Amino acid sequence: MAAAILALLGAVLSAAAVTAPTVDDVVARYVAARGGVKKIKALQTLRQKGVATAGAGRKALVMREIARPGKSRFEFTVQGVTAVYMSDGVRGWQVSPFDGDLTPAPLSAEVLAEASEQADIEGPLVDWKAKGHTLELLGRETVGGAEAYKLKLTLKSGAVRYEYLDVRTLHHVRSDSTRQVRGRSVQIETTFADFKKTGGILFPRRVEVRAAGRPERLSVTVEKVEVNPPLDDARFELAPALRP
Repeated sequence: MAAAILALLGAVLSAAAVTAPTVDDVVARYVAARGGVKKIKALQTLRQKGVATAGAGRKALVMREIARPGKSRFEFTVQGVTAVYMSDGVRGWQVSPFDGDLTPAPLSAEVLAEASEQADIEGPLVDWKAKGHTLELLGRETVGGAEAYKLKLTLKSGAVRYEYLDVRTLHHVRSDSTRQVRGRSVQIETTFADFKKTGGILFPRRVEVRAAGRPERLSVTVEKVEVNPPLDDARFELAPALRP
């Protein structure tokens, strides 16, 4: 009897070991769930528009544009006043009237580094090895009431993020990162929900961002996604006449 129990236990453990997913398995399923590598690789430009809400009736119109290789532009408008942050992949500029200055200024090193991360139009999990990142599967955690794979992503730059993929759907449901805000390290949690496809590629339509230890949340409702819209290079560059 004891021998039979041990044999059965060994068989169960062996089966569990065989079926346990590897990090490559999880990422492959995630890419497939998003629409497949062919569609993702065909994504050359992207425009997303929506509304950001920060509580107490504070709302802003937001727009993000991305183009290969590494170009990004972010705008937000409050009561007809618009702030712009742009990067051509090497240099970046901002025009921020909310800071009381309409003069274009170079992006700080911290903001430029973040812009570079955001400009990865495929997302860092796609071709992560070729991009020089490292990825570890740490196990599972509960996110929003459902089990999610927890991945530790170390970017080529050395920055570390934790990405969470829903075990059932393989949707990217959360990202934890550390950002430099005015010289201080801040833990940021970003959650994603309400996934729908545009051009055969899955995008979240609801995004929430909060800093660790603070109750305030920034909620973004994405109202429009455009895949491969025409975007001129000038959208990501400051006109020479305006440069300080």
